[in-house]
Parts: sequence; structure tokens; C-alpha cells
Amino acid sequence: MAAAGVVSGKIIYEQEGVYIHSSCGKTNDQDSLISGILRVLEKDADVIVDWRPLDEALDSSSILYAGKDSSSVVEWTHAPKERAHRGSEHLNNYEAEWDMVNTVSFKKKPHTNGDAPSHRNGKSKWSFLFSLTDLKSIKQNKEGMGWSYLVFCLKDDVVLPALHFHHGDSKLLIDSLEKYVILYESPQDKRTLLVNCQNKSLSQSFENLLDEPAYGLIQAGLLDRRKLLWATHQWKKIKKDPYTATMVGFSKVTNYIFDSLRGSDSSAHQRPPSEMADFLSDAIPGLKINQQEEPGFEVITKIDLGERPVVQRREPVSLEEWTKNIDSEGRILNVDHMKQMIFRGGLSHALRKQAWKFLLGYFPWDSTKEERTQLQKQKTDEYFRMKLQWKSVSEEQEKRNSRLRDYRSLIEKDVNRTDRTNKFYEGQDNPGLILLHDILMTYCMYDFDLGYVQGMSDLLSPLLYVMENEVDAFWCFASFMDQMHHNFEEQMQGMKTQLIQLSTLLRLLDSGFCSYLESQDSGYLYFCFRWLLIRFKREFSFLDILRLWEVMWTELPCKNFHLLLCCAILESEKQQIMEKHYGFNEILKHINELSMKIDVEDVLCKAEAISLQMVKCKELPQAVCEILGLPDSEVATPDSDPDEDENGGVTSCPPSAFQSNSLPALAASEARDDSPTQIPASPNVSRSTPA
Repeated sequence: MAAAGVVSGKIIYEQEGVYIHSSCGKTNDQDSLISGILRVLEKDADVIVDWRPLDEALDSSSILYAGKDSSSVVEWTHAPKERAHRGSEHLNNYEAEWDMVNTVSFKKKPHTNGDAPSHRNGKSKWSFLFSLTDLKSIKQNKEGMGWSYLVFCLKDDVVLPALHFHHGDSKLLIDSLEKYVILYESPQDKRTLLVNCQNKSLSQSFENLLDEPAYGLIQAGLLDRRKLLWATHQWKKIKKDPYTATMVGFSKVTNYIFDSLRGSDSSAHQRPPSEMADFLSDAIPGLKINQQEEPGFEVITKIDLGERPVVQRREPVSLEEWTKNIDSEGRILNVDHMKQMIFRGGLSHALRKQAWKFLLGYFPWDSTKEERTQLQKQKTDEYFRMKLQWKSVSEEQEKRNSRLRDYRSLIEKDVNRTDRTNKFYEGQDNPGLILLHDILMTYCMYDFDLGYVQGMSDLLSPLLYVMENEVDAFWCFASFMDQMHHNFEEQMQGMKTQLIQLSTLLRLLDSGFCSYLESQDSGYLYFCFRWLLIRFKREFSFLDILRLWEVMWTELPCKNFHLLLCCAILESEKQQIMEKHYGFNEILKHINELSMKIDVEDVLCKAEAISLQMVKCKELPQAVCEILGLPDSEVATPDSDPDEDENGGVTSCPPSAFQSNSLPALAASEARDDSPTQIPASPNVSRSTPA
């Protein structure tokens, strides 16, 4: 790219009437105003600030280059003519992802009445661009002192020409930059905004949150006051826009704090973990766990739940079993029994493409084959009408639609790093990635209010993998999002509710463990955040997630079964956490490192056993009954206890345990009672888990 060439990328901010006063401080100079356009652009994984004059004519013999010096930042050198000829090649070498600052050429401005002074030759036009990773500070003018202006200072104290905003709006630029970096006042000069930004790619998002060591967050207690202030700013942004800021900001906090601590003296800056716990609890506004004043929840005292039954798993439902339960017109017979079999064993892979459409509500269970064919035709037409809506948006239109630009930008970033180790999505120009992109863009047309939020690509990926069909995958995804919508809403009410409910269940199961977690400032259970957010997508292998999700989609054995899965995992890790006296940092690190090490069948067995144990309890607290959608505890009688089979080992669930409820986590006050469905024990056993 030539130094004065046009930079391509997504335009985040654009402002005309931004001038350089090239002769500031000199007298008798009336011809010093150089009008230009200032832009902020997203380029690949970077953010670029670009100013260029309205006249783009370039005398390449007088280019100033910003090349890397020995300190890996920048130095400014005047380019000789022989070097100017290879300027484009030099600048196309994207060292350290736009680590260079590209600048300037000199030429007389046609609209001036005289020659503007230059750096060297008396005829000048300034043009520059730089990456936000190179920005050190921004100096502002004093209030009430003429036009507002900003001066960008880069690393190694490279100072760019002052930009004067003759039309105002310099604050809009600051607001745009604050989407990507943290700006805060210098203690020495309130007019100077200092920049805190890690050296890694600025556009870190959901991928980083899920994959990077969560325990880096906690070590914010080791930071000095300036770095702690940065963390505070980040949590304020999370409060303002909770979901987006959490996905982007959480990883920035993790990376920045973790990197900042390397080589630091922890003893000199030690802060109690409780202070960082306060930061984390503030990240989700209104989140208070295990507190008596929380509406709809009572204090859970220790209750004897009785002996936990043994649960067995069966083999996956085969294509033959499925076919036997279909009548001549294609209706599914004995739907409850079919759901029971799927809950106990999952589905064979060859059957998933058919069965998932029913489990997710795309196909009604009582529909005929002909009705489903007509439905698919209707849904195909509807899908492509919505797809055409975004496909037909011109570049000019998209420039005036910031939300659509933002959605597209996030989708493009996330798709390129979603399940790329899976053969279905690996490699360049993979058709699977194109379909992921198109489906997610079309979903923005389907639900424009929600649009795309980082993490949704993780929910779509397994669906597309199984369906192998764009339209079917979209409608299954839309149905799944109906269940998961509350996780991605701006106020994160769904996440708050689920964390509160999880704490209530865990306290009933093991109040001692809960007390230990609270003593280590971990009682908020925020280490379970990603489990709940995308339904364990990053905790299990890809094939195990297919099994886990189809089991949960049966809506058995109770409402909010996914919370019991969380309890089962935590219960398995309790001994190590407590015996090794894990503190705040170690708990987060340990939970984070469980990813891809959890046995899905063991967890399903244990979670079901927990549900049966709770159902048998005659003193189950009202809050727990509401969370699981069970009848009030006072109606539980000995007659409702499950019976053991002749071997005394396999337990069938009582009627009250198996209710057809929707999967989304709801507030306790929203619980409803549905007609029960009994699940018999399967004789075809593949896994058994003791109490």
C-alpha cells in the first residue's frame, strides 16, 4: 500500500472539516489551513486512525516513513528518492500487524493563497495513519480556546500534527476510540488522555474470553493504582453495555492484567482477593447470590436429601427404533416414550438430522410427512427472502447503517475462529464458514433487535454440522435461540437469574462446599458463566456436545436440568478444591482447565441422580421446587417415591420428576406446573453411576 493510498476497511468514524494548521505559532501566515478527512477504520484484526487532505495528489519523492527501530516502536526518517520507489512494497510488509505509522507527502494546497511551510521543501501536504496499538496519549485543547483540537502522541514520543475540528465533534472521535481502548486523564495534566491497550489484537472477543486463563482476572489485586483504575473503567463499560462489553472487555481485562503482572513484585502491590470479587460481582449489575433479601428465594438451611439413587444410561436411539415409532403418514407415535429414550441414551448420529428438527420445535411432533414437506417449502421461501434483505444492501446503504456494519464485522471475526479444528470448518475458503456467515447475517434480519452477539456462532456451528443444509440449520438455530435469547439480551437478566438459581441448588446439595467457596470470595459462581452462556459448548468435545444438547432438548427430567449438570460437575471437583485449599485464583484456574476433560456420560448420570434425589426429598425448599418445576414439597408423599426394580439398582423416575417444560432458565416466580410424564428404566444399559 502506498503511503497516501486509500486504506480499506470498515469505517467506524468519519469526519470532514478536520484541519491541520501547518504554521501554528508563526506570524503573518494567513495560508496555513489544510482541510482533510479523518477516519477510524477496522482493518482485519486492527483499528486504524487515518487523516488525509482533500487533495490526494502525492509527490512520492518526499514521503516520510515510520519504520520499526531497534525498540520495535517507530522512528521517522525522510525517504530518499530510491527508497520512495519501493515505498508500496515496504508498507505492504505488515510487520507486527500495522506496527508502522505511514506518513507524509508534500504538495502545495490549491485552495491557499500562498505556500504552506513544509517539513523540508516548503510545499507540503500532510497525510498519516496509525494503528491504535501505537497510540500512547491524546492531548486536548483548553475549553473555550477556539476550535477544539487533538494531538496524537505515539509510542517513543512521536507527535503527530494537531488536528483542528472546525465543525466540532472531537468528542465523537474520542467516543469511537473508547470502543477499542481505555482512555483516562493523566494525573499530571487533565488535558491529556492516556491510553491503556495491550499489544495483542484489539478486536479480541468471545474466543479470547473462552480460551484464555481466567485466573488472570483475579490478579488485578496486584496492580498499581493506575492499572486498577483501568480495570474500573472496563467494569463501568460492562455495566453500560453488559453483554458486548463482557465478551470483549472480559478478555481485555484478563489479558492486560495477566500480562502486566509478569515480572512484577506481588508483595509490593498485594490486594485482597475480595476487592477483585467486588469488581466481578459488579460486572453483572444487580447480581446478589445467597442473600436473604433476594425476592423469591429463602435462605436454604441444611436438609437431609436422603440416599442418592443409582442411574443408568442406555445405548443411543437407533434409526430402527425411530422408524418403528412412525405411522404410515409419518407421524411420530408415543412422543413421550421417544423423548424418554433420547434422554436416557441420546441419538445415533445418522438419526440426528431428522430428530433434532422435532426436538428443537422446527417440526411439530404430530405433523405428517406431507405437512413437514410443505412447511419446509414455506420456511425455505421465508429464509431466502430474509437473506435477500441483507444481500441487497449496497455499500452506500451500509455506510449509513452502523448496526448492520457492526453485526457484519462481529460475524466475520467470529466465524473465522469458530471450530476451525473440526474438519467441517477447517481450511481456507471453506463452504461451511460461508454458510455460518450467511445464516448469522440472515438471523440479524430475523431478529434485528438482538442481531448478532458474540458467542452465537458457537451455538450455530453444531446445528449446521448436523443438518448439512442452510435452511434447516437456520430454522433450528432460530428455535434454539428462542430458548437461549435471554442469555444474550443487553441487561443479562437471564444470566443473573441462572447464577442465582445455581447457587440455590448448590447450597441445598452441599452447604459446606458453598460456604467454602464464599470464604474464598467465589460464592458468586462467576466461574460458571461460560458454562451457562453457551450451554457448555467449550467444556466438552464437539461430539459430546451433540449428545449433551439433544439430551437437554428433551426437556427432561425437570426444568433447568442444565443447572443440575453444573452442580454435578462442581460436585465432582469439590474434593480437590477443598483438600488442596484452593483460593480465589486457583479455583478459577482449575475450573477453566476442566475444558475437554469432562466425561459427558458421567455428568449426565450424576445430574439425573441429583434430580431424583431431590424429588424424593419431602422437605424440598419452595425455591428449589420452583427452579426445577416440581410440585410444592408439601404434596410429596411416600406414595410418590420411586420403586426399585428387581435388581434394586435401576431407579425409575416418579411422575413428578418428568415434566414437559421449556429449557430456558426462568426466574423462580415464573415457574409453572405441567402434567407429568413417567420414564421407565431402560433395560439396555451402557453406563451406571453410583450415588
